[in-house]
Amino acid sequence: MAYKVLIIGCGAIAGGYDAERSPDDWPLSHAGAIARDERFELVACVDPVIGTRKRFAERWNASVAEASLEGLSAKPGDFDLIVIASPTQHHAEHLEWALTMEPRAVFCEKPLAENAQSARKLALDYQTAKTPLAVNFTRRWAPDLNRLVEEIENEDWGELIGAVGTYTKGAVHNGSHMVDLMEMFVGPVRLHSAGPALLDCWDDDPSVSAILTANDMGQPLHLVSGDAQAVTQFELVLNYDLGEIAMRDGGMRIEIRRVEENPHFKGYRQLGAPESIPGRYSEAMTLAYENLAKVIARKAYPKVSGSSAAETQAICEEIRAAGLQYLRKYQE
Repeated sequence: MAYKVLIIGCGAIAGGYDAERSPDDWPLSHAGAIARDERFELVACVDPVIGTRKRFAERWNASVAEASLEGLSAKPGDFDLIVIASPTQHHAEHLEWALTMEPRAVFCEKPLAENAQSARKLALDYQTAKTPLAVNFTRRWAPDLNRLVEEIENEDWGELIGAVGTYTKGAVHNGSHMVDLMEMFVGPVRLHSAGPALLDCWDDDPSVSAILTANDMGQPLHLVSGDAQAVTQFELVLNYDLGEIAMRDGGMRIEIRRVEENPHFKGYRQLGAPESIPGRYSEAMTLAYENLAKVIARKAYPKVSGSSAAETQAICEEIRAAGLQYLRKYQE
Protein backbone atom coordinates (compact mmCIF):
# COMPACT_ATOMS: atom_id res chain seq x y z
CA MET A 1 0.00 0.00 0.00
CA ALA A 2 1.30 3.44 -0.94
CA TYR A 3 2.27 5.99 1.68
CA LYS A 4 -0.53 8.56 2.09
CA VAL A 5 0.63 12.16 1.63
CA LEU A 6 -0.86 15.51 2.65
CA ILE A 7 0.59 18.69 1.12
CA ILE A 8 0.00 21.97 2.96
CA GLY A 9 0.35 24.87 0.54
CA CYS A 10 -0.30 24.53 -3.19
CA GLY A 11 2.19 26.96 -4.74
CA ALA A 12 5.18 26.61 -7.03
CA ILE A 13 7.35 24.24 -4.99
CA ALA A 14 4.29 22.20 -4.02
CA GLY A 15 3.45 21.43 -7.65
CA GLY A 16 3.43 24.54 -9.79
CA TYR A 17 6.92 24.04 -11.18
CA ASP A 18 5.78 20.80 -12.80
CA ALA A 19 2.21 21.73 -13.72
CA GLU A 20 3.04 22.09 -17.41
CA ARG A 21 6.30 20.15 -17.62
CA SER A 22 6.62 16.93 -19.56
CA PRO A 23 6.24 13.76 -17.46
CA ASP A 24 9.54 12.69 -19.01
CA ASP A 25 11.38 15.57 -17.29
CA TRP A 26 12.80 15.25 -13.81
CA PRO A 27 10.26 16.68 -11.34
CA LEU A 28 11.13 19.91 -9.56
CA SER A 29 8.22 19.95 -7.11
CA HIS A 30 6.78 17.79 -4.35
CA ALA A 31 3.66 16.75 -6.24
CA GLY A 32 5.69 16.08 -9.37
CA ALA A 33 7.99 13.72 -7.48
CA ILE A 34 5.10 12.03 -5.69
CA ALA A 35 3.25 11.43 -8.96
CA ARG A 36 6.29 9.63 -10.37
CA ASP A 37 6.86 7.39 -7.33
CA GLU A 38 4.41 4.54 -6.83
CA ARG A 39 5.37 4.29 -3.16
CA PHE A 40 3.49 7.54 -2.49
CA GLU A 41 -0.10 8.68 -3.02
CA LEU A 42 -1.18 12.31 -2.73
CA VAL A 43 -4.51 12.04 -0.91
CA ALA A 44 -5.10 15.60 0.32
CA CYS A 45 -4.01 19.21 -0.04
CA VAL A 46 -4.69 22.45 1.83
CA ASP A 47 -4.52 26.04 0.58
CA PRO A 48 -6.69 29.04 1.51
CA VAL A 49 -6.82 30.39 -2.05
CA ILE A 50 -9.65 28.60 -3.84
CA GLY A 51 -8.27 28.94 -7.38
CA THR A 52 -4.80 27.77 -6.40
CA ARG A 53 -6.22 24.87 -4.41
CA LYS A 54 -8.63 23.78 -7.15
CA ARG A 55 -6.01 23.86 -9.92
CA PHE A 56 -3.55 21.93 -7.77
CA ALA A 57 -6.06 19.25 -6.78
CA GLU A 58 -7.20 18.76 -10.38
CA ARG A 59 -3.67 18.65 -11.78
CA TRP A 60 -2.33 16.22 -9.18
CA ASN A 61 -5.47 14.16 -8.50
CA ALA A 62 -5.81 15.00 -4.83
CA SER A 63 -9.17 13.60 -3.75
CA VAL A 64 -9.45 15.96 -0.77
CA ALA A 65 -8.78 19.70 -1.10
CA GLU A 66 -9.56 22.02 1.80
CA ALA A 67 -9.06 25.69 2.62
CA SER A 68 -7.80 24.98 6.14
CA LEU A 69 -6.38 22.21 8.30
CA GLU A 70 -9.56 22.26 10.36
CA GLY A 71 -11.54 21.52 7.21
CA LEU A 72 -9.68 18.24 6.79
CA SER A 73 -11.22 16.80 9.97
CA ALA A 74 -8.09 14.65 10.10
CA LYS A 75 -7.14 12.37 12.94
CA PRO A 76 -3.75 10.99 14.04
CA GLY A 77 -2.43 8.36 11.65
CA ASP A 78 -4.39 9.54 8.60
CA PHE A 79 -1.19 10.54 6.78
CA ASP A 80 2.14 8.77 6.49
CA LEU A 81 3.91 11.87 5.19
CA ILE A 82 2.99 15.52 5.67
CA VAL A 83 4.66 18.04 3.34
CA ILE A 84 4.74 21.67 4.47
CA ALA A 85 5.07 24.01 1.50
CA SER A 86 3.09 26.93 2.88
CA PRO A 87 4.39 30.52 3.21
CA THR A 88 7.26 30.90 5.69
CA GLN A 89 5.18 32.69 8.34
CA HIS A 90 2.96 29.60 8.67
CA HIS A 91 5.66 26.91 8.88
CA ALA A 92 5.83 26.83 12.68
CA GLU A 93 2.09 26.48 13.26
CA HIS A 94 1.84 23.86 10.52
CA LEU A 95 4.75 21.91 11.99
CA GLU A 96 3.07 21.99 15.40
CA TRP A 97 -0.18 20.72 13.90
CA ALA A 98 1.59 18.05 11.85
CA LEU A 99 3.19 16.62 14.98
CA THR A 100 -0.25 16.06 16.53
CA MET A 101 -1.22 13.99 13.47
CA GLU A 102 1.47 11.40 14.27
CA PRO A 103 2.76 10.96 10.70
CA ARG A 104 5.66 8.67 9.95
CA ALA A 105 7.66 11.63 8.60
CA VAL A 106 7.36 15.34 7.83
CA PHE A 107 9.07 17.16 4.94
CA CYS A 108 9.23 20.94 5.38
CA GLU A 109 10.44 23.79 3.23
CA LYS A 110 13.03 25.99 4.94
CA PRO A 111 13.02 27.77 7.30
CA LEU A 112 11.23 25.82 10.02
CA ALA A 113 10.12 29.02 11.75
CA GLU A 114 10.52 32.78 11.57
CA ASN A 115 13.46 32.70 13.98
CA ALA A 116 16.16 30.22 14.95
CA GLN A 117 15.02 29.94 18.57
CA SER A 118 11.58 28.71 17.49
CA ALA A 119 13.17 26.46 14.88
CA ARG A 120 15.38 24.82 17.52
CA LYS A 121 12.37 24.20 19.76
CA LEU A 122 10.42 22.62 16.92
CA ALA A 123 13.36 20.41 15.99
CA LEU A 124 13.63 19.29 19.62
CA ASP A 125 9.89 18.59 19.80
CA TYR A 126 10.19 16.32 16.76
CA GLN A 127 13.21 14.55 18.21
CA THR A 128 11.34 13.97 21.47
CA ALA A 129 8.35 12.57 19.59
CA LYS A 130 10.69 10.43 17.44
CA THR A 131 9.03 11.80 14.31
CA PRO A 132 11.55 12.22 11.46
CA LEU A 133 11.69 15.81 10.21
CA ALA A 134 13.39 16.48 6.87
CA VAL A 135 14.08 19.97 5.51
CA ASN A 136 14.21 20.75 1.81
CA PHE A 137 17.72 21.97 1.13
CA THR A 138 17.34 20.21 -2.21
CA ARG A 139 20.97 20.07 -3.32
CA ARG A 140 21.70 17.67 -0.48
CA TRP A 141 20.11 14.98 -2.66
CA ALA A 142 21.89 15.89 -5.93
CA PRO A 143 23.80 12.74 -6.92
CA ASP A 144 26.77 14.50 -8.52
CA LEU A 145 27.33 16.69 -5.46
CA ASN A 146 27.16 13.64 -3.21
CA ARG A 147 29.73 11.90 -5.41
CA LEU A 148 32.04 14.90 -5.07
CA VAL A 149 31.60 14.83 -1.29
CA GLU A 150 32.66 11.18 -1.31
CA GLU A 151 35.74 12.06 -3.37
CA ILE A 152 36.63 14.81 -0.90
CA GLU A 153 36.19 12.45 2.04
CA ASN A 154 38.47 9.97 0.25
CA GLU A 155 41.05 12.79 -0.03
CA ASP A 156 40.98 12.67 -3.85
CA TRP A 157 41.13 16.47 -3.86
CA GLY A 158 43.58 16.93 -1.02
CA GLU A 159 43.20 19.52 1.72
CA LEU A 160 40.71 22.37 1.63
CA ILE A 161 42.24 25.80 1.00
CA GLY A 162 39.06 27.89 0.94
CA ALA A 163 35.76 28.48 -0.81
CA VAL A 164 33.69 31.25 -2.40
CA GLY A 165 29.91 31.08 -2.56
CA THR A 166 27.93 33.70 -4.47
CA TYR A 167 24.22 34.11 -3.78
CA THR A 168 21.39 36.66 -4.05
CA LYS A 169 17.94 37.35 -2.54
CA GLY A 170 18.66 37.53 1.14
CA ALA A 171 20.98 36.09 3.77
CA VAL A 172 18.22 33.96 5.28
CA HIS A 173 16.03 33.30 2.25
CA ASN A 174 18.74 32.16 -0.17
CA GLY A 175 21.91 32.50 1.88
CA SER A 176 20.73 29.57 3.98
CA HIS A 177 20.90 27.37 0.89
CA MET A 178 24.52 28.42 0.34
CA VAL A 179 25.52 27.96 3.99
CA ASP A 180 23.94 24.50 4.01
CA LEU A 181 25.72 23.64 0.76
CA MET A 182 29.05 24.73 2.22
CA GLU A 183 28.36 22.55 5.27
CA MET A 184 27.61 19.63 2.98
CA PHE A 185 31.20 19.83 1.71
CA VAL A 186 33.20 21.05 4.71
CA GLY A 187 31.11 20.22 7.79
CA PRO A 188 29.82 22.68 10.42
CA VAL A 189 30.73 26.33 9.93
CA ARG A 190 30.70 29.46 12.06
CA LEU A 191 30.55 33.16 11.29
CA HIS A 192 33.89 34.98 11.40
CA SER A 193 32.83 38.42 10.19
CA ALA A 194 30.25 40.16 8.03
CA GLY A 195 30.73 43.01 5.58
CA PRO A 196 28.75 45.01 3.00
CA ALA A 197 25.05 44.39 2.43
CA LEU A 198 22.40 45.38 -0.08
CA LEU A 199 18.64 45.03 -0.39
CA ASP A 200 18.21 43.19 -3.68
CA CYS A 201 14.90 41.45 -2.97
CA TRP A 202 13.55 41.66 0.60
CA ASP A 203 13.24 44.79 2.74
CA ASP A 204 14.06 42.89 5.95
CA ASP A 205 16.57 40.36 4.60
CA PRO A 206 19.58 41.92 2.86
CA SER A 207 22.10 39.97 0.86
CA VAL A 208 25.28 40.20 2.92
CA SER A 209 28.91 39.39 2.16
CA ALA A 210 30.57 37.51 5.01
CA ILE A 211 33.46 35.26 5.97
CA LEU A 212 32.71 31.91 7.56
CA THR A 213 35.19 29.34 8.81
CA ALA A 214 35.02 25.56 8.81
CA ASN A 215 34.77 24.57 12.48
CA ASP A 216 37.15 21.65 12.22
CA MET A 217 39.71 23.26 9.93
CA GLY A 218 39.37 27.03 10.16
CA GLN A 219 39.78 27.67 6.44
CA PRO A 220 38.02 30.80 5.10
CA LEU A 221 34.69 30.40 3.34
CA HIS A 222 33.73 33.60 1.56
CA LEU A 223 30.03 34.34 1.22
CA VAL A 224 29.61 36.91 -1.56
CA SER A 225 26.36 38.77 -2.10
CA GLY A 226 25.36 39.36 -5.69
CA ASP A 227 22.54 41.63 -6.83
CA ALA A 228 19.37 39.86 -7.93
CA GLN A 229 18.18 43.01 -9.68
CA ALA A 230 21.07 42.57 -12.11
CA VAL A 231 21.40 38.77 -12.24
CA THR A 232 20.37 35.87 -10.03
CA GLN A 233 23.44 33.87 -8.99
CA PHE A 234 23.98 30.75 -6.94
CA GLU A 235 27.47 29.32 -7.41
CA LEU A 236 30.03 27.70 -5.15
CA VAL A 237 33.77 27.34 -5.87
CA LEU A 238 35.82 25.06 -3.61
CA ASN A 239 39.62 25.19 -3.76
CA TYR A 240 41.72 22.22 -2.65
CA ASP A 241 45.45 21.71 -2.93
CA LEU A 242 44.87 19.17 -5.72
CA GLY A 243 42.26 21.08 -7.70
CA GLU A 244 39.14 23.21 -7.89
CA ILE A 245 35.46 22.20 -7.86
CA ALA A 246 32.87 24.71 -9.08
CA MET A 247 29.11 24.30 -8.94
CA ARG A 248 27.68 26.64 -11.56
CA ASP A 249 24.18 27.80 -12.50
CA GLY A 250 22.62 26.66 -9.25
CA GLY A 251 23.83 23.11 -9.79
CA MET A 252 22.98 22.69 -13.45
CA ARG A 253 26.68 22.58 -14.35
CA ILE A 254 29.84 21.35 -12.63
CA GLU A 255 33.36 22.47 -13.52
CA ILE A 256 36.47 20.74 -12.25
CA ARG A 257 40.12 21.72 -12.64
CA ARG A 258 43.13 19.72 -11.53
CA VAL A 259 46.41 21.13 -10.30
CA GLU A 260 49.29 20.63 -12.74
CA GLU A 261 52.86 21.82 -13.19
CA ASN A 262 53.17 25.21 -14.86
CA PRO A 263 54.73 24.59 -18.31
CA HIS A 264 56.31 28.06 -18.41
CA PHE A 265 57.61 28.71 -14.90
CA LYS A 266 59.51 25.93 -13.20
CA GLY A 267 58.51 25.28 -9.61
CA TYR A 268 55.04 26.80 -9.98
CA ARG A 269 51.77 24.88 -10.07
CA GLN A 270 48.60 26.01 -11.77
CA LEU A 271 45.02 24.95 -12.33
CA GLY A 272 44.55 23.09 -15.59
CA ALA A 273 41.85 23.66 -18.19
CA PRO A 274 38.31 23.31 -16.81
CA GLU A 275 36.25 20.23 -17.54
CA SER A 276 32.55 21.14 -17.73
CA ILE A 277 29.99 18.48 -16.82
CA PRO A 278 26.17 18.79 -16.94
CA GLY A 279 24.84 19.04 -13.39
CA ARG A 280 22.30 16.61 -11.95
CA TYR A 281 20.43 19.02 -9.71
CA SER A 282 17.21 18.22 -11.57
CA GLU A 283 17.31 14.71 -10.12
CA ALA A 284 17.42 15.93 -6.53
CA MET A 285 13.69 16.08 -5.75
CA THR A 286 13.19 12.54 -7.03
CA LEU A 287 16.02 11.35 -4.80
CA ALA A 288 14.63 13.31 -1.86
CA TYR A 289 11.51 11.16 -2.05
CA GLU A 290 13.67 8.07 -2.45
CA ASN A 291 15.28 9.05 0.84
CA LEU A 292 11.89 9.79 2.44
CA ALA A 293 10.55 6.36 1.50
CA LYS A 294 13.48 4.82 3.34
CA VAL A 295 12.99 7.19 6.29
CA ILE A 296 9.35 6.16 6.60
CA ALA A 297 10.41 2.50 6.45
CA ARG A 298 13.00 3.25 9.18
CA LYS A 299 15.84 2.27 6.86
CA ALA A 300 17.50 5.70 6.64
CA TYR A 301 17.73 9.14 8.24
CA PRO A 302 16.75 12.39 6.50
CA LYS A 303 19.58 13.97 4.51
CA VAL A 304 18.83 17.27 6.27
CA SER A 305 17.39 17.09 9.78
CA GLY A 306 15.39 19.72 11.60
CA SER A 307 18.19 20.33 14.09
CA SER A 308 20.75 20.85 11.30
CA ALA A 309 18.43 23.28 9.50
CA ALA A 310 17.83 25.22 12.72
CA GLU A 311 21.57 25.72 13.25
CA THR A 312 22.00 26.85 9.65
CA GLN A 313 19.18 29.33 10.20
CA ALA A 314 20.90 30.65 13.33
CA ILE A 315 24.09 31.40 11.38
CA CYS A 316 22.14 33.14 8.62
CA GLU A 317 20.24 35.23 11.15
CA GLU A 318 23.59 36.40 12.56
CA ILE A 319 24.63 37.39 9.05
CA ARG A 320 21.31 39.15 8.41
CA ALA A 321 21.55 41.10 11.68
CA ALA A 322 25.05 42.27 10.76
CA GLY A 323 23.82 43.28 7.31
CA LEU A 324 20.92 45.31 8.71
CA GLN A 325 23.31 47.05 11.09
CA TYR A 326 25.60 47.87 8.15
CA LEU A 327 22.70 49.35 6.19
CA ARG A 328 21.53 51.46 9.14
CA LYS A 329 25.05 52.81 9.60
CA TYR A 330 25.53 53.82 5.98
CA GLN A 331 22.01 55.15 5.48
CA GLU A 332 22.28 57.62 8.35
